[in-house]
Amino acid sequence: MQRDELKKKLILTVLNVKVNLNNNFNYSKRLMIKTAVVGATGMVGRTMMKVLEERNFPVSQLIPAASERSVGKEVIFKGKAVKVVSVMEAVEARPEFAIFSAGASISKEWAPVFAKNGTVVIDNSSYWRMDKNIPLIVPEINSHVIKKGDRIIANPNCSTIQLVMALAPLHRKYKIKRLVVSTYQSVTGTGVKAVAQMENERLGIKGEMAYAHPIDKNCFPHGGSFQPDGYTTEEQKLIDETRKILEDQTIQVTATVVRIPVVGGHSEAVNIEFEKDFNIDDVRQLIGRFPGVIVYDNPSENKYPMPIMAHNRDEVFVGRIRRDLSKEKCLNIWIVSDNIRKGAATNAVQIAEYMVANKLY
Repeated sequence: MQRDELKKKLILTVLNVKVNLNNNFNYSKRLMIKTAVVGATGMVGRTMMKVLEERNFPVSQLIPAASERSVGKEVIFKGKAVKVVSVMEAVEARPEFAIFSAGASISKEWAPVFAKNGTVVIDNSSYWRMDKNIPLIVPEINSHVIKKGDRIIANPNCSTIQLVMALAPLHRKYKIKRLVVSTYQSVTGTGVKAVAQMENERLGIKGEMAYAHPIDKNCFPHGGSFQPDGYTTEEQKLIDETRKILEDQTIQVTATVVRIPVVGGHSEAVNIEFEKDFNIDDVRQLIGRFPGVIVYDNPSENKYPMPIMAHNRDEVFVGRIRRDLSKEKCLNIWIVSDNIRKGAATNAVQIAEYMVANKLY
């Protein structure tokens, strides 16, 4: 563990980039917002509370909610212990915002209940994402589609978020025709059970299996469940959500999802075919200027994004930027981001920040 921490410190020093964990909003001291986190005891839920605290979101009262087996347990928020309540108790508290990370079945059942009670739900599950009436939001890209009166906002899949953060500025200038995406996804995307499986395997301990196969010293092309066409649900999310967020159904997308034994974040190898030809220096500048994205790309000095670099960071890192020499108007890039932070918790909190700043709640 100490060696890993030293590695991370070294990487941060090499990057020479200051991370600003505070938001850009100057909240009124009188602005106080009651906020629920549904799924508060899970990996993403705990990170959501951490991000709310780090970004100084004006929480007047935190309402951590979870399943019945977790009711009465305590979570820590701003140095104080807060008791976990049931989802129904959270509804009855009438929070202004409820940030969900409790799975699709819970979101299906409870998001409309909160919404009917006047609460804005920001949902991290897959349930509402492709509903044509529900905004699917990455704030840096398409916050303009949120309207006052929207009561359910969908948070995209983690692998989609980091992908579109790198693609958005390029699509606006060169128009993307086709994407070939291969992901190398952290076990944290599956949750605590998967992390425990990996750690047990490394220690030679037999324990509960989150996957059908060993994950340590292994990788497998399986994320989500397989569909009749041979693609997985995780691969289908990349296809559908990318088109919706970039507001272009003509983009052709094919994807392969691979699970790998790391915890720092997801990585993606992306081949992009454009309608228009591009200048490689312009590509670097467009990506590097986009909010929340850092170009880290100097292969001659072994500088390229890695999960160990992205761990506990909010930025999306892009490297290995190069032309595809096998075909005209094609580009290869490598994208890495912490799937629990920007890929889930941070993006959800940013949505709430945007709605508060623009008085849309």
